[in-house]
Amino acid sequence: MTKTLYDLTREDWNTLFPIQLSNHNKNWKHIFEREKANIIKNVDNSYFNRIEHFGSTSIPNIKSKAYIDLFIEIPKELLFNKEVIKSFENLGYTYFEVPERENIQAYMSFGKGYNLEGKKEQIYHIHMCPKDNEMTQQLKFRDYLIDNPKRAKEYERLKVELASKHKNDRGAYVLGKTNFVKETLKLYYKKE
Repeated sequence: MTKTLYDLTREDWNTLFPIQLSNHNKNWKHIFEREKANIIKNVDNSYFNRIEHFGSTSIPNIKSKAYIDLFIEIPKELLFNKEVIKSFENLGYTYFEVPERENIQAYMSFGKGYNLEGKKEQIYHIHMCPKDNEMTQQLKFRDYLIDNPKRAKEYERLKVELASKHKNDRGAYVLGKTNFVKETLKLYYKKE
């Protein structure tokens, strides 16, 4: 039987796809724009309200995993819609439901560019949810770091430290950033 990405254990993911940071690449913005155009061209545009580049590749001058994160806001009634999921699978994405966890409602996630040999093509992550999902706070986090390069460099230092400690533990790497994200969001709201 052929193995798929759905068959990978957490350990498999950690071994096949270790945390590797790259220097900022100005082409990441263009790679995002091409993928956004691909989505707009091939998916019914009524399925989404907006598509934005977020995550560390959207923040100038900091190291990042070379993954392009796309935030796609959808109408609430399309959350977990099978036709929406199929449209993105037709573009080569693998669908994963992200369960509800610590103040974040469940949402749809898609990945493209992973393979079972651990070789990576350009990797894309889509985070898809309605505008009232807590996941949208990541856009505010991005905006604050873009507007505050000193804080962005602090984030980079944390990421480098976490990547060296947790190269093969994606969960620990992500959790290690949680407090920094929360503190940055407090700074964001303080400036408003």
